Amino acid sequence: MTEPRDKLLSVVILTRNEERNLPFALRSLSSLPVEVFVVDSGSTDATAQIAADAGVRVIAHPWQTYAKQLNWAIETLPITTPWTMRLDADERLTPELVEEIGAALENAPKNVAAFEMRRRVYFWGRWIRHGGYYPIWLVRVWRTGKGHCEDLWMDEHMLVTGGETRQLRGDIIDENHKGLGFWIAKHNDYADREVKDILEKRSAAPNLRGQAGRKRKLKIWIYGNSPVFLRAFLYWAYRYFVRLGILDGLAGLVFHFLQGFWYRLLIDAKLHEAEIAQGHSASPSIR
Repeated sequence: MTEPRDKLLSVVILTRNEERNLPFALRSLSSLPVEVFVVDSGSTDATAQIAADAGVRVIAHPWQTYAKQLNWAIETLPITTPWTMRLDADERLTPELVEEIGAALENAPKNVAAFEMRRRVYFWGRWIRHGGYYPIWLVRVWRTGKGHCEDLWMDEHMLVTGGETRQLRGDIIDENHKGLGFWIAKHNDYADREVKDILEKRSAAPNLRGQAGRKRKLKIWIYGNSPVFLRAFLYWAYRYFVRLGILDGLAGLVFHFLQGFWYRLLIDAKLHEAEIAQGHSASPSIR
């Protein structure tokens, strides 16, 4: 890591038992002028020690939701750099993004408030390039004090005020190193979160911009108004055949089936179960 006086960027990483993933994230940041904060919520593995050995500041804070944890971090941590970045523990920067990001932040015009970059997902070591899964553009860097996270249980995005958002060419790589069992358990938890958003009728931010805003509208207007249970199958078929997820090989076969069909079907099943318990029939609306 470089000396504090040279630092342009503070990176916030939320963790819990991320000893397998965190080293990749930290290694990808090592040549950048950054201050890294790991906000840990009760890890019982070597996560905190790995972060401390890398010279990273580790702060313990109880978990609520991803959005609340991230907003607590960016509002409470002693961030003094002009820019802030959100990075998940299972993500890392490509060398191209590392090379690009320092110059982009140092030379950014005053009217630029944020940068978005593409997320490149790997599954079983293979880049998932098809099925509409690349490129996924996400706001990950913003001027300190200009960004906050949507208060949703799931599918939360960064909202930025007071300026223009530009795109960087380099990618963030999303690759889980914990195995398929963890991936399934994580998505089971994600399904619970999505159902909570639906039942609590949490409204999505109307001013979400760019690709994320377009995808949010499609999710609400088209997917959300399609028949419950059938829509999961239709979405998977669209991804796998129309958007050519079939070209992603064996890894793509498993990934698109699990993420595009099983996960969406699980949400509908949990929603149906919850509404039966409440004495209502299943609703066709996703939001």
